[in-house]
Amino acid sequence: MRYLLTNDDGIYARGLAALWAELSKDADCLIVAPEVEQSAVGHAITIARPLMVRAARKNGRFLGYAVAGTPADCVKIGIRELADGPVDLVVSGINRGANVGINVIYSGTVSAATESAILGVPSLAVSLDSYGEADYSVAARFARKMARLIVKDPLPGVAVNMNVPALPREEIRGVVVVRQGRARLLESFERRVDPRDNIYYWLAGETQLADGDGEDSDAVALKKGFVTVTPLHCDLTRHDLLGELALRIAQAGGKGTPTW
Repeated sequence: MRYLLTNDDGIYARGLAALWAELSKDADCLIVAPEVEQSAVGHAITIARPLMVRAARKNGRFLGYAVAGTPADCVKIGIRELADGPVDLVVSGINRGANVGINVIYSGTVSAATESAILGVPSLAVSLDSYGEADYSVAARFARKMARLIVKDPLPGVAVNMNVPALPREEIRGVVVVRQGRARLLESFERRVDPRDNIYYWLAGETQLADGDGEDSDAVALKKGFVTVTPLHCDLTRHDLLGELALRIAQAGGKGTPTW
């Protein structure tokens, strides 16, 4: 069994180390991760410069491949070039901070998993709902169980997005399959001035739950102490509006009218 592990917090992140330690009990795990933090880069890929790859070491031992690129880059080159054989599962994480609601679109962690799904390899994104010095071991154990489930019965073209509360195992209320909700980051910008009187800003904010989202949505269920699991795919089409939009265009004289 071969797993490819990646993240968006960088190859030396604690969450990735915890993931490797747990998943290595079941599979040969190869780390291919960004050389530096790539949080919130979404599904960006590198096309305007060479993709630099180096063998990273920790305490004198080979750790994995550090890539000067994005999480999606890591998955592409990991599967196509560095794995030296078939990959059974790509696991991305463990991310520092939840990836729920609209934040899923921005997430490099989730984008690594969706890139894997595009390439036809089952995938799992794992995030811990904490930005502090949290214990990643509980999330790693949930990731191991989910990884086993996915490998046993893969979901073609699907990336599984898992979020784990930052709670002791005995306080977690269970695992629920939920939809992606509409929670979003309520942004604010902190204005600062450097020693040379140049103005700069830091993006800040916190996740705000959306009106109407209930326990069937990821952010709400996570807040209530559940591990959330959401199957994702890459089709962003509003299928329910295809007919209505086509009708509007036809009524406006657009159908078959080159000058419209």
